[in-house]
Amino acid sequence: MDVKEAAGFSRTINHITSTYRKILLNPSYKYLFLLLGAPVHLVVFFVYMIQRNHDAYTAVVNRLRNEWLSSGYHLKLQEEIQDQLRRKAEFFQQQLSSEKLKRETERLAEQKFQEQLHDEAIKEMQLNGQSRLTFADTFESLIRRPAFFAISWIPGLLMYLMIILYSYPFLKFISERLVMTWFVILGVSVLVFSILYMSPMNPAANILGVTATQEQIEAFNRLHGLDQSYWAQLWNTLKGIFTFDLGKSFSGNEQVTDSIARKFPITLTLTVISLLIAMIIAIPIGIISATRKNSFWDYSFMFIALLGLSIPNFWQGLIFILGFSINLKWLPATYSPGNWLSMIMPVIVLGTALTASVARMTRSSTLEVIHEDYILTAKAKGISSRQVLRRHAVRNALIPIVTVIGLQFGAMLGGAAVTEKVFNISGIGGYIVDKQFIPDIPAVMGGVVYTAITISIVNVMIDMMYAFLDPRIRSRMKQY
Repeated sequence: MDVKEAAGFSRTINHITSTYRKILLNPSYKYLFLLLGAPVHLVVFFVYMIQRNHDAYTAVVNRLRNEWLSSGYHLKLQEEIQDQLRRKAEFFQQQLSSEKLKRETERLAEQKFQEQLHDEAIKEMQLNGQSRLTFADTFESLIRRPAFFAISWIPGLLMYLMIILYSYPFLKFISERLVMTWFVILGVSVLVFSILYMSPMNPAANILGVTATQEQIEAFNRLHGLDQSYWAQLWNTLKGIFTFDLGKSFSGNEQVTDSIARKFPITLTLTVISLLIAMIIAIPIGIISATRKNSFWDYSFMFIALLGLSIPNFWQGLIFILGFSINLKWLPATYSPGNWLSMIMPVIVLGTALTASVARMTRSSTLEVIHEDYILTAKAKGISSRQVLRRHAVRNALIPIVTVIGLQFGAMLGGAAVTEKVFNISGIGGYIVDKQFIPDIPAVMGGVVYTAITISIVNVMIDMMYAFLDPRIRSRMKQY
């Protein structure tokens, strides 16, 4: 190994050991980290136990112990503690047998002796510039050996991947959000299934009809696993969700995954288009209202936004159909995948409330930012108002706006059922509504959970945008 290779290897080891120590100090990661690298950590622990018996701390402790024992300090400590125990017993009028007094005295004396011995040894080592051998020190001493480093990659691959992940704050930030997303999805799955399981409605009776016999109902329950226990059904449902195989729906005998794959993209497309149009319209309107506070434009835009928040989706959709489809005959009344004109009214209806919410939040957030001291300082330096607004005000005002957009996206995706019903759209919202009254557990579970997955992914993207927009978040990411 030449000089350059040795220097590169040393830098790599320093980086690994530094991250290793940080992980061991983090309770949230420590035990998972030790588990992922269990084979390597067992070897390190074995070497650590051997070296610990011969390190500087052990030598100092043994020397101090011999000195204190030969000086009679331990016996003196026992006499003091025994006297304290007698006084305590007399004060509380308790009777202590000589045997019990002796055992308690020896226990407390040994405990105090060990504590003082430890404190004195640590103090002496600090004065001499020494430190106690730690588990991380043993790992570092072993990992600096090229042979051990190379061999440890095979059993400790997951451990090293976690070290790499932890050493890059942005990757660590995203990984944490993804792990949290899995827990959210699991929680949603259990909650939705529990609600459907406890529903008083009987799927077999609702599907087979009132003329169904008891034998037919039992056969239906046996066919779909409804005769199993709660835990067995929950396990089968969770397994189906995470393997993307929810089986067949109770009604229609169709593959749930295939049905969702056909219907979910329609709802997602309408929602994304509505979201993009809302952002294009609402953010400029909010900025104009904030920069021209209490003007005609401000009052007009905010009045329109208030109307947008107040109008119910179903009423707005029906008025659009009555006006633009029946009376004017400009647009088709129902949605057709092959006709882009049929998307105009559903997109507008779905995005009206979002546009109003984002516009009002943009105005409020921008007004709060443009009166900050750093904005006044930038203006005092001679920077034009347009540059100050574009470079400083708008970017800092985007954090709450992005938050509202993320929350509203989830509300739009989950609440699109009304709009889909009005315009006869075969989307995931209407699908869930139709199936929940049976209740068709596989179909409802698939629709709700995969919608939750999409919303969780969007929230992860929102968190990433936070870090991109706000340097303070990036700074905190590097510190934790």
